[in-house]
Amino acid sequence: MNENSNIIHQEPSYLLSGLVKYFFKLGAFGFGGPVALIGYMHRDLVEDKRWISEDEYREGLALAQLAPGPLAAQLGIYLGYVHYGIWGATLTGLAFVLPSFVMVVLLGMAYKLYGGLPWMQSVFYGVGAAVIGIISLSCYKLTLKSISKIELQAIKSRWLLWIFFLTMAVVTAITQREEVWLFILLGFIYMAIKAPPKWLQRRDTSLSVVLLVGTGFWQYEPGELFKLGMFFTEAGAFVFGSGLAIIPFLQAGVVCEMGWLNEQQFLDSVAVAMITPGPVVITVGFIGFLVSGFAGAAVAALGVFLPCFVFTVLPAPYFKKISKNTSIKAFVDGITAAVVGALVGSVFVIATRSIVDLASALIAIVTILALIYIKKLQEPYVILAAAILGFCIKTYL
Repeated sequence: MNENSNIIHQEPSYLLSGLVKYFFKLGAFGFGGPVALIGYMHRDLVEDKRWISEDEYREGLALAQLAPGPLAAQLGIYLGYVHYGIWGATLTGLAFVLPSFVMVVLLGMAYKLYGGLPWMQSVFYGVGAAVIGIISLSCYKLTLKSISKIELQAIKSRWLLWIFFLTMAVVTAITQREEVWLFILLGFIYMAIKAPPKWLQRRDTSLSVVLLVGTGFWQYEPGELFKLGMFFTEAGAFVFGSGLAIIPFLQAGVVCEMGWLNEQQFLDSVAVAMITPGPVVITVGFIGFLVSGFAGAAVAALGVFLPCFVFTVLPAPYFKKISKNTSIKAFVDGITAAVVGALVGSVFVIATRSIVDLASALIAIVTILALIYIKKLQEPYVILAAAILGFCIKTYL
């Protein structure tokens, strides 16, 4: 391990190869979008394996929300950094993104080869409803862990965090955006009340190859590659919040400004991201493939994920060092409550688009009940069942 790793933590209880395997598996089978993915990380790495402490997870979640880029990918990169430095961050990030990138490229090849994927909307009908059930349950568990149990005494003792949570849930649901300035403001408010730093207590101080031709695999326009790279780098560097927050930005640029895709193609791109595991923002790989083949997919994915890697790794050692300070811990607690509230608000926004009738509502409810009462039921099986059910409902009913 390098010097930074020794500063961060001594003798982790797991090997880097084990963490990389975990994130590869999460990238290959982790359905449900950013809210579900960060919930899986907490359940698996904090609660079950105990490789990551609760404080380390909260610090990573706070930093991931404050920095621009896709939330789940940033949190994964940070958790890789915690005990294994830059190598850990790099390998976990690649392992997390690679499986879903390969899947969207393959789907992009099929899309070009067969002239669209009309079955995707019927599959997404069931998958989208099941995803709402999965992420709703994940949000509930994350709320209990990050704020408090839903008991009168616990709520009284952490009433301010519950106010932050509810405020951000309502704001996000209404505006359909995650306002990063509000996260910072609420974090400072909680810090000032619970553990004000010295500079707030003093009045006299200031702030210091050959195949695949028919699928368009090798087709690309050099000029388009540069435009793709610039556009998706901007998206990765300046869009805050979860991977879902990038969708409106992409729609405006890809459809309205650049004219790379029409509205239906863009909707199909989003559907591809939702029916494949891993980070939702991997839809950029599908979009890039449709525009300029595999080269376009690679450039688009690199453009989005490279800024997210940089903005996570660069501040990580400093963020980790100062996070033990009581004032900073209070700041992180305030931001965490706001982040979880915003995630709940995001679930509401997604639900209004995915729960469109009684059948989809029933799929979501049954998903939640199945995950609660059927022990060791894994989410991929739920997603597969929902996809088949959705396809049957839309095709035969």
